[in-house]
Amino acid sequence: MQIQEIIVVEGKDDTSKIKQAVNADTIETNGSAINKQIIEQIKHAQEKRGIIIFTDPDYPGQRIRHIVSQAVPGCKHAFLTKHEARAKQDKGIGIEHASIKTIQEALSEVYQLTELQPVDIKKEDLIGFGLVGGPNAKDRREKLTKRLRIGYANGKQLLKRLHMFQISQERLAEEMSVILQEENDDF
Repeated sequence: MQIQEIIVVEGKDDTSKIKQAVNADTIETNGSAINKQIIEQIKHAQEKRGIIIFTDPDYPGQRIRHIVSQAVPGCKHAFLTKHEARAKQDKGIGIEHASIKTIQEALSEVYQLTELQPVDIKKEDLIGFGLVGGPNAKDRREKLTKRLRIGYANGKQLLKRLHMFQISQERLAEEMSVILQEENDDF
Protein backbone atom coordinates (compact mmCIF):
# COMPACT_ATOMS: atom_id res chain seq x y z
CA MET A 1 0.00 0.00 0.00
CA GLN A 2 1.50 3.31 -1.15
CA ILE A 3 0.66 6.48 0.80
CA GLN A 4 1.16 9.74 -1.10
CA GLU A 5 0.90 12.00 1.94
CA ILE A 6 3.66 12.30 4.51
CA ILE A 7 2.66 10.81 7.86
CA VAL A 8 3.38 12.80 11.03
CA VAL A 9 4.30 10.46 13.89
CA GLU A 10 5.82 10.86 17.32
CA GLY A 11 9.09 8.94 17.00
CA LYS A 12 11.46 6.44 15.37
CA ASP A 13 9.58 3.36 16.57
CA ASP A 14 6.38 4.66 14.96
CA THR A 15 8.21 5.29 11.68
CA SER A 16 9.66 1.80 11.75
CA LYS A 17 6.26 0.18 12.32
CA ILE A 18 4.54 2.28 9.64
CA LYS A 19 7.22 1.37 7.10
CA GLN A 20 6.51 -2.30 7.83
CA ALA A 21 2.82 -1.73 7.07
CA VAL A 22 2.86 0.68 4.11
CA ASN A 23 5.18 2.44 1.69
CA ALA A 24 5.24 5.96 3.12
CA ASP A 25 7.45 8.79 4.29
CA THR A 26 7.19 10.17 7.81
CA ILE A 27 8.08 13.23 9.83
CA GLU A 28 8.84 12.56 13.49
CA THR A 29 7.86 15.16 16.06
CA ASN A 30 10.17 13.63 18.68
CA GLY A 31 7.42 13.69 21.25
CA SER A 32 5.21 16.56 22.30
CA ALA A 33 7.99 19.15 22.44
CA ILE A 34 7.41 20.17 18.83
CA ASN A 35 9.73 22.97 17.78
CA LYS A 36 9.31 25.60 15.05
CA GLN A 37 11.66 23.72 12.71
CA ILE A 38 9.42 20.62 12.80
CA ILE A 39 6.30 22.75 12.24
CA GLU A 40 7.96 24.41 9.23
CA GLN A 41 8.93 21.00 7.85
CA ILE A 42 5.30 19.82 8.27
CA LYS A 43 3.97 22.99 6.57
CA HIS A 44 6.29 22.42 3.62
CA ALA A 45 5.25 18.76 3.39
CA GLN A 46 1.57 19.78 3.49
CA GLU A 47 2.11 22.15 0.55
CA LYS A 48 3.97 19.54 -1.52
CA ARG A 49 2.27 16.21 -0.78
CA GLY A 50 -0.22 16.56 2.05
CA ILE A 51 -0.03 15.37 5.64
CA ILE A 52 -1.68 12.62 7.66
CA ILE A 53 -1.40 13.07 11.43
CA PHE A 54 -1.12 9.62 13.02
CA THR A 55 -0.29 9.89 16.70
CA ASP A 56 -0.76 7.64 19.71
CA PRO A 57 -4.24 7.52 21.32
CA ASP A 58 -3.09 9.07 24.59
CA TYR A 59 -2.82 12.59 26.00
CA PRO A 60 0.59 13.41 24.45
CA GLY A 61 -0.58 12.09 21.08
CA GLN A 62 -3.76 14.18 21.24
CA ARG A 63 -1.67 17.23 22.22
CA ILE A 64 0.64 16.74 19.22
CA ARG A 65 -2.38 16.27 16.91
CA HIS A 66 -3.88 19.52 18.21
CA ILE A 67 -0.63 21.52 17.89
CA VAL A 68 0.04 20.33 14.34
CA SER A 69 -3.54 20.72 13.09
CA GLN A 70 -3.71 24.26 14.52
CA ALA A 71 -0.39 25.27 12.93
CA VAL A 72 -0.93 23.47 9.61
CA PRO A 73 -4.49 23.70 8.25
CA GLY A 74 -5.88 20.99 5.98
CA CYS A 75 -4.15 17.97 7.52
CA LYS A 76 -5.74 14.55 7.29
CA HIS A 77 -6.16 12.42 10.41
CA ALA A 78 -5.80 8.69 11.08
CA PHE A 79 -6.68 7.12 14.42
CA LEU A 80 -6.11 3.97 16.45
CA THR A 81 -8.08 3.03 19.53
CA LYS A 82 -6.23 2.46 22.79
CA HIS A 83 -6.99 -1.24 22.46
CA GLU A 84 -5.51 -1.39 18.96
CA ALA A 85 -2.39 0.47 20.12
CA ARG A 86 -1.70 -1.60 23.22
CA ALA A 87 1.19 -4.03 23.35
CA LYS A 88 0.37 -7.65 24.07
CA GLN A 89 2.71 -7.48 27.04
CA ASP A 90 0.75 -4.40 28.21
CA LYS A 91 3.92 -2.30 28.31
CA GLY A 92 2.41 0.79 26.77
CA ILE A 93 0.21 2.40 24.19
CA GLY A 94 1.47 3.50 20.81
CA ILE A 95 1.47 3.04 17.08
CA GLU A 96 4.61 0.94 17.44
CA HIS A 97 2.55 -1.69 19.32
CA ALA A 98 -0.27 -1.95 16.74
CA SER A 99 -0.53 -4.76 14.24
CA ILE A 100 0.40 -4.21 10.60
CA LYS A 101 -3.20 -4.90 9.57
CA THR A 102 -4.58 -2.36 12.05
CA ILE A 103 -2.19 0.33 10.81
CA GLN A 104 -3.17 -0.39 7.21
CA GLU A 105 -6.87 -0.14 8.11
CA ALA A 106 -6.38 3.14 9.98
CA LEU A 107 -4.45 4.65 7.07
CA SER A 108 -7.11 3.56 4.59
CA GLU A 109 -9.79 5.40 6.59
CA VAL A 110 -8.36 8.90 7.05
CA TYR A 111 -10.43 12.00 7.70
CA GLN A 112 -9.73 15.44 6.32
CA LEU A 113 -11.02 18.51 8.02
CA THR A 114 -12.68 20.61 5.37
CA GLU A 115 -14.53 23.89 5.36
CA LEU A 116 -17.17 23.03 7.90
CA GLN A 117 -20.61 22.51 6.51
CA PRO A 118 -23.53 22.53 8.91
CA VAL A 119 -24.00 19.08 10.45
CA ASP A 120 -27.49 18.28 11.69
CA ILE A 121 -26.43 16.28 14.77
CA LYS A 122 -27.44 17.92 18.05
CA LYS A 123 -26.79 17.14 21.70
CA GLU A 124 -30.35 15.81 21.94
CA ASP A 125 -29.43 13.17 19.33
CA LEU A 126 -26.52 12.03 21.48
CA ILE A 127 -28.80 11.81 24.52
CA GLY A 128 -31.39 9.89 22.47
CA PHE A 129 -28.79 7.31 21.44
CA GLY A 130 -27.56 7.01 25.02
CA LEU A 131 -24.14 8.43 24.17
CA VAL A 132 -24.19 10.98 27.00
CA GLY A 133 -25.80 11.00 30.41
CA GLY A 134 -26.74 7.35 30.66
CA PRO A 135 -25.41 4.23 32.36
CA ASN A 136 -23.93 2.77 29.15
CA ALA A 137 -22.86 6.11 27.61
CA LYS A 138 -19.10 5.64 27.92
CA ASP A 139 -19.22 2.13 26.48
CA ARG A 140 -21.40 3.29 23.58
CA ARG A 141 -19.10 6.25 22.85
CA GLU A 142 -16.11 3.90 22.78
CA LYS A 143 -17.88 1.61 20.34
CA LEU A 144 -19.06 4.50 18.14
CA THR A 145 -15.71 6.29 17.97
CA LYS A 146 -14.00 2.99 17.22
CA ARG A 147 -16.44 2.20 14.39
CA LEU A 148 -16.07 5.70 12.94
CA ARG A 149 -12.26 5.74 13.55
CA ILE A 150 -12.34 9.27 14.94
CA GLY A 151 -10.46 8.68 18.18
CA TYR A 152 -12.10 8.31 21.58
CA ALA A 153 -14.12 11.30 22.75
CA ASN A 154 -15.74 11.97 26.11
CA GLY A 155 -19.31 13.27 26.33
CA LYS A 156 -18.33 16.90 25.86
CA GLN A 157 -15.96 16.19 22.97
CA LEU A 158 -18.19 13.82 20.99
CA LEU A 159 -20.52 16.37 19.39
CA LYS A 160 -17.56 18.55 18.40
CA ARG A 161 -15.69 15.55 16.97
CA LEU A 162 -18.74 14.42 14.94
CA HIS A 163 -19.08 17.93 13.51
CA MET A 164 -15.33 18.30 12.92
CA PHE A 165 -15.19 15.13 10.84
CA GLN A 166 -18.48 15.89 9.06
CA ILE A 167 -20.27 12.75 10.27
CA SER A 168 -23.83 12.92 8.99
CA GLN A 169 -26.99 12.23 10.97
CA GLU A 170 -27.58 9.24 8.69
CA ARG A 171 -24.12 7.77 9.35
CA LEU A 172 -24.56 8.27 13.10
CA ALA A 173 -27.94 6.51 12.97
CA GLU A 174 -26.50 3.60 10.93
CA GLU A 175 -23.59 3.04 13.31
CA MET A 176 -25.79 3.35 16.41
CA SER A 177 -28.27 0.87 14.92
CA VAL A 178 -25.46 -1.70 14.69
CA ILE A 179 -24.22 -0.91 18.22
CA LEU A 180 -27.70 -1.12 19.74
CA GLN A 181 -28.41 -4.37 17.88
CA GLU A 182 -25.17 -5.87 19.25
CA GLU A 183 -26.23 -4.83 22.77
CA ASN A 184 -29.63 -6.53 22.30
CA ASP A 185 -27.94 -9.68 20.98
CA ASP A 186 -25.79 -9.84 24.13
CA PHE A 187 -28.87 -10.26 26.32
